[in-house]
Amino acid sequence: MYLDDFLKQYGSSVNLKKGEHAFYQGDSNSSLYFVVAGLLKAYYISLDGKESIKSFIKPKNIIGSLSVLQDNGVCSFNLVALEQTQLIRLPLYMLIEASSQFHSLSQQLVNILIELSMKKEQREYDFLTLSAEDRLLKFRNAEPELYEKLTQIDVAKHIGITPVALSRIKRRLQI
Repeated sequence: MYLDDFLKQYGSSVNLKKGEHAFYQGDSNSSLYFVVAGLLKAYYISLDGKESIKSFIKPKNIIGSLSVLQDNGVCSFNLVALEQTQLIRLPLYMLIEASSQFHSLSQQLVNILIELSMKKEQREYDFLTLSAEDRLLKFRNAEPELYEKLTQIDVAKHIGITPVALSRIKRRLQI
């Protein structure tokens, strides 16, 4: 069995309006979400109330908080729709159980996890080695449509700077 077939058979459709959350940091939501259409923002809220953006999730991507797999685990981040979004929700335990029965499904999950790990590794590298200007230019060049769609506040939070700093960098770079 393949992931698409499994989703059709066991997944449930979820429609989110702009601004609506799939889950919040601290929830015990143990589902994975497959984005059919729309755009999501995964973000953290620090103890002092500061928002930091983890990632943006576009169609054909998967998201869920794996922190819930720990004993009494809870979601480590928030997940909000930035526009009308259609998702397929699947309880994580169902996918884990099925992956032990279906080699093709298991292989797809391994590939997804490798891809996610590579993205995370690249993001860590960018934050640890690139300047704010370089992170902005890299994001803008790699994701031009997404860059244009986002608010400047979200762009700033995604690259780890304040909106004021973003404005200064854009003025300096004349972009």
